[in-house]
Formats: sequence, C-alpha cells, structure tokens
Amino acid sequence: MKPDLFEAPDYYNIDDLLTQEHKLIRDAARAWVKRDVSPIIEQAAQDAVFPESIIPGLAGIGAFGPYIPETYGGAGLDQISYGLIMQEIERGDSGVRSTASVQSSLVMYPIWKYGNEQQRAKYLPKLASGEWMGSFGLTEPDHGSNPGGMITNYKDMGDHYLLNGAKLWISNSPFCDVAVVWAKNEQGRIHGLIVERDMEGFSTPETHNKWSLRASATGELIFQDVKVPKENLLPNKSGLGAPLGCLDSARYGIAWGVIGAAMDCYDTALRYSKERVQFGRPIGGFQLQQKKLAEMITEITKAQLLCLRLGQLKNEDKATSAQISMAKRNNVDMALKIARDARQMLGGMGITGEYPIMRHMMNLESVVTYEGTHDIHLLITGLDITGLNAFK
Repeated sequence: MKPDLFEAPDYYNIDDLLTQEHKLIRDAARAWVKRDVSPIIEQAAQDAVFPESIIPGLAGIGAFGPYIPETYGGAGLDQISYGLIMQEIERGDSGVRSTASVQSSLVMYPIWKYGNEQQRAKYLPKLASGEWMGSFGLTEPDHGSNPGGMITNYKDMGDHYLLNGAKLWISNSPFCDVAVVWAKNEQGRIHGLIVERDMEGFSTPETHNKWSLRASATGELIFQDVKVPKENLLPNKSGLGAPLGCLDSARYGIAWGVIGAAMDCYDTALRYSKERVQFGRPIGGFQLQQKKLAEMITEITKAQLLCLRLGQLKNEDKATSAQISMAKRNNVDMALKIARDARQMLGGMGITGEYPIMRHMMNLESVVTYEGTHDIHLLITGLDITGLNAFK
C-alpha cells in the first residue's frame, strides 16, 4: 500500500472563509481517512466488501448525523461542517461516504424531522454512535426517477400495519438494523415507517456483481406481510415531499462529497505529472498536461465556492431544492470529468489499484445516477427557471 500523500488544493484561499471549528472538524476527518480508510480501501474495493470495522471511526469523527442536536446523540454542528466531513470521507471513497450519507440524511434526518419524541429518543442516539445502522427505502425495481409511482404499501390491521413490497439499490441494506421505508396507505398517501431487522417477513438480500461502489454494501429491502407497530409510523409529514426532503439533505452532502473525490484525482495526477518522465522531462511540463491540470483546479475551485455559498444558505434555512439540485448535478459532473482526465494522464497506471483514480471514476458513475440522475436534476433547474414542467 502506497502512503497517502494527499494535499488538498485551495486555490482561492477558501480556508480563510471557514471558522476555526470548521477547519478542526475537517482536519480530524482528513486525518482519520488517511489513517483508517486509505490503507484498506483499495483491497476492500477489489474484494467488493464494505469494511464494517470503520463504522466506529465514522461515528467518532461525527459522520453520523453531525447536524442532529446533541440531545439526540448528534454533534449539533452546522451544515458547512456536515459538507466538509462528507468531502473528506469521499476523498477516501464514495462508498464510505454513501454509508455516512444514508445514515445521516436518509435515516436520522427523517426520524428527527418527521418523527415524534419517543422515536427520536429510541433511534437517534444508537444511530449517531453507530451501534445501529440504517437504510432508506424509496427506490423500487420499477420506480426510480418516478418515486410517486411506488407500489410498496401498508394496510391498517387494527393494532398494527401490514407492509408489503420491495425496494432496490439500497445502500447499507445487507447489514442495516433499521430501515426508514416509504409506502402508500390504503388511500394512496405516502408515509414513512421504521422497520426493524427482527420483524418477521423483512429480508435484505445483497446485490452482487457491481462495477461501482464496490466497497459499499448494496441490496434490497423485501417486505412480505411485515407487521409494523403503529408507533413506528413517522407522524409529522406525509406525501412525496417527505422523502424528497430527505433527498435534499443527501444531495447537499453529495455536492460536497464529490469535491473530495475530484481533489484526490487532481492531487494524484499533479504529483504523477511531476514524477513521470517522458521525452527527457516530466510530463507536467507539456502543454496538454498543463491544460488538463489547469482545468481541473479551476473546476474544483468553482465547485468549492458553489458549496460554500450553498452551505451558508442551508445554515440560514434558505437553500431551495432547485439550488441543491444544481450543486449536485454540477459537482458530480465536474468530478467525473476530472477523474477521466486524471486517468488519461496516468496512462496504463491509471487503471490499476496502485492509484485511486479508476476506483473513483467507477464510483462516480453511480453517484451521477443516484439521488436523482444528471438529466433529472437538469429538468429540476429548467422547471425552476421557466415555471414549465417538462417531466410530464
């Protein structure tokens, strides 16, 4: 395993705009990734296993619900802190960041925002500590970009609900202790239910043969006449807006996270360009290689500024769903392009596990699709600026 020599680029001195607390939180996450993720992640990706041994470390750096109030076990941090943690984790690996994003934005967030005090007290502290891991059930085999078409449903049986259906492409599902599941009631209204691992009829088969997010556990959530206690229904919000609110939080984290993947690819390519000699000099001295590097740092800097402003808006509770969509779409596309250019700069070495670039590139092919595809986010922006709905 090569030593992790990563140095974060900050071309516009953005650190000057961060508080001391922001920098301490980010640096702690960065040090943890260097120590506990970098030495094992290439092998984990080659073996297609999620390294569950890192869960306590993720909890330790505040990656699980960092903005959840301390009352419920969270760190009570602001949204910029959350973004910086996601950036550092994804610098290590998108799959590890996915694990943290799901736990924070798709499991803890809805319980905190849509749940009652009893649910918050029961679930959030154990999720924050990593004692319990969660998953989020929205996407179905036949309903991805159109989640409102879901067929997973529950019926009121008097003293409990009876849940039936299936969810697909679910991060953390193979080892989750709880799942926040979105299903339609008998009137067709979407509600969230908390399903626990030991409920009869609940199973979580793992999805294999992935070329992307190989160090992340992905699977299904299958419900066959699962009896869900009535107290497990999230009472404070229903309708499609409820799960979409969770996705806003997750997409925000992704917008920050992929900057980390892009920075890792850029840093690797920059260092390689100074070391790799062809035609008697380092390849970094050739115009075409400098063009690639200059464009990489430009796009990273733009993405950093986009996320910093978005984080400020989130802290003020002013960020719109459309603004979050723009950042997710732009930054993932940026990271993918940088990964591809960096891979070319490394030539044949770029496809090997000796360097992280090919792993990042494959991971980002999933990130550009989940939490809203590249094209869906484009149409969200289009709807926002024109007022005309192109979805139907």
